[in-house]
Amino acid sequence: MASLGAARWLLLLVAGAACGPRYTPDWPSLDARPLPAWFDQAKVGVFVHWGVFSVPAYGSEWFWWHWQGERRGDYERFMREHFPPNTTYADFASRFTARDFRPRYWAWLFEQAGARYVVLTTKHHEGFTNWGSPVSWNWNSMDTGPHRDLVGELGQALRERNIRYGLYHSLLEWFNPLYLADKKNGFKTQNFVFSKTMPELYDLVLRYKPDLVWSDGDWEGPETYWNSTSFLAWLYNDSPVKDTVVVNDRWCNNCSCHHGGYYNCADKYKPGTLPQHKWEMCTSIDKRSWGYRSNMQLNELMDESSIISELVQTVSFGGNYLLNVGPTKEGVIVPIFQERLLSLGKWLRVNGEAIYASKPWRVQMENTTIDAWYTSKGSTVYAIFLSWPEGGVLKLSSPIPSASTQVTMLGFSETLKWEKAVDKGLLIALPYVPPSVLPVPCCWTLKLEGVA
Repeated sequence: MASLGAARWLLLLVAGAACGPRYTPDWPSLDARPLPAWFDQAKVGVFVHWGVFSVPAYGSEWFWWHWQGERRGDYERFMREHFPPNTTYADFASRFTARDFRPRYWAWLFEQAGARYVVLTTKHHEGFTNWGSPVSWNWNSMDTGPHRDLVGELGQALRERNIRYGLYHSLLEWFNPLYLADKKNGFKTQNFVFSKTMPELYDLVLRYKPDLVWSDGDWEGPETYWNSTSFLAWLYNDSPVKDTVVVNDRWCNNCSCHHGGYYNCADKYKPGTLPQHKWEMCTSIDKRSWGYRSNMQLNELMDESSIISELVQTVSFGGNYLLNVGPTKEGVIVPIFQERLLSLGKWLRVNGEAIYASKPWRVQMENTTIDAWYTSKGSTVYAIFLSWPEGGVLKLSSPIPSASTQVTMLGFSETLKWEKAVDKGLLIALPYVPPSVLPVPCCWTLKLEGVA
């Protein structure tokens, strides 16, 4: 199996080279590729961390690593209390049943959440693949556990709803003998890359034709080890998704925030100022984990206002917002996660005009005591304020009003009265109504037309 996968990868590489690629396998050429427009317009995505780590559902998706590492004692205690003696990590695979996985319901839920794209973990650092990878031996969802093509099923359901599909894939595998041997050799050998990583990446693209390849597991191996630039040159030149596919920046050590289609930089990255390059913030409803934890507590989860506030700030700085949920081993997205997603979607149905396909304005946020953030579309400016001002009058110092200035609130039909502030900006009289009448319970959007 491994030799067939490696041979297929080599044939693709040769074929791509023979076609005379438009992008060469080096960062100056690859970084010059324009980012497909759909990604910047999408703004909102859902991340899904799902795998064998969902079986112990303890600590985080890094369960296996911690069990074998510095936190071994805590994890051995957990294993004694929850599983039969001598249970190994490999034994978890048969318990990863996905018995209640309903891909069409997931797709409906993500659509209701306002997500324009979804990224699924096809393989995390544990190495288990959520599709029948031909180079995974039996460590995959077709040969054990669910006996289902989880990647393919979700992709079909999402595309029925015109939601873009992204595939997360880890370059490394913590305990794969081939990877450990290459690592021991100082990454001077590439047996793991040629027989596992690259064949899987090509297989994912050819089988599922993803809109996005979300790479991870890059931090140990250098550029000369991973051969990522050769894969990306094929992806951009000769793959079936060459004109539409988007990739992130995790392709080798020292690559994040420097090379790739758009930048993740780091988990939960917040730039603080407007970056010059397209970026994405990935974060998780469970603040302590990306994978499902059975013992998570309510105070460890992001609430509705925190999610919306983070989304607004991210988009104001020109980023995309990728919000993570971790399903159970049976394939259930637990009700508290569903509630958070549906709350986000309800807010976006009212305020999405200020989010989707928007651009950063000349000012991203108010520099006064008012917590307000700006986006724009052409000459229209949107001011999203996160707390209701005392007295119901909002002062915005940044917009310059004119005689034709008009102010409305998204989700509220009446035009709002305003006057020019004594020093600069606008004083806006907000609707004088009970909070229950307002279209959303937090983070309201003013649409400003005719301002400079």
